[in-house]
Amino acid sequence: MILDPRQWVAAHADYLYGYAITRVNDEEQARDLVQDTFLAALQRVDKFEGRSSERTWLTAILKNKIVDVYRKKSSGLKPVAINDPDMEPDKFFEEDGHWLIEHGPKAFGIEHEDHLEKKEFQLILQKCLAKLPVLWKAVFTMKHIDEEATETICTEMKVTSANFWVIIHRAKLNLRACLQKNWI
Repeated sequence: MILDPRQWVAAHADYLYGYAITRVNDEEQARDLVQDTFLAALQRVDKFEGRSSERTWLTAILKNKIVDVYRKKSSGLKPVAINDPDMEPDKFFEEDGHWLIEHGPKAFGIEHEDHLEKKEFQLILQKCLAKLPVLWKAVFTMKHIDEEATETICTEMKVTSANFWVIIHRAKLNLRACLQKNWI
């Protein structure tokens, strides 16, 4: 497959921007990441082996750029404690690990396919993700949106496996509380 950089903006910019904005939640930064992706791809045109489509290759470059943003934002940060006493994990679970009835998960009402509600839900989810500490958002996004392997996330974000699972757990609790407050 021969690459055609002159067509990249027309063929891939909107897709790459959509991919970036859902991960960084900042329009200007998403645009910059797409531009950086195109520049990096131009510099590496000779390294394209044709084992994937042009879009897949560009997306992989963008994904690495996004991981760099996550890493930069979270580097040097101390682990974040939950400041809200209502969000402490022991407030949600019994000693045996089961949910307390009053804090158990509730249906979000997104089981049906109403595209307008799906779009509204995505907006609320993005706002809830934006409230998470940077490291939590990065780890959660890499795991549950990008479907990265746990080992890859631990390596990229320089966290231990145990820390990873604590971050995921706390991120899910915070997201669930935020979604239940703002969506239901």
